Amino acid sequence: MRTHNNIELAPRPIGAHPALSHRDRAILRAVAGGTAELLVSVEPDLFVDGLCCSDQVAAHRLAHAGLIAPTAPAAAGQRVLARLTPAGQQGLLAS
Repeated sequence: MRTHNNIELAPRPIGAHPALSHRDRAILRAVAGGTAELLVSVEPDLFVDGLCCSDQVAAHRLAHAGLIAPTAPAAAGQRVLARLTPAGQQGLLAS
């Protein structure tokens, strides 16, 4: 569940999103590969293979859209393994 100003917001359904770009799909594939981590915060930063993702705007968009998420609850500022949500899996398969 994502939050904004301490208000919990449900992920938007995949149909509510514009088509995924090539970069979006590449990020989803990297997360699916199991080497991605999210830095938990209001704007969750994505790291792949230990390196900061070069398109944090896309990573933020995918996280806020409910397509990627941390694998476990964590405190703000902690890095945790990232995972595809069911919506993210559907988005990747539909691409």
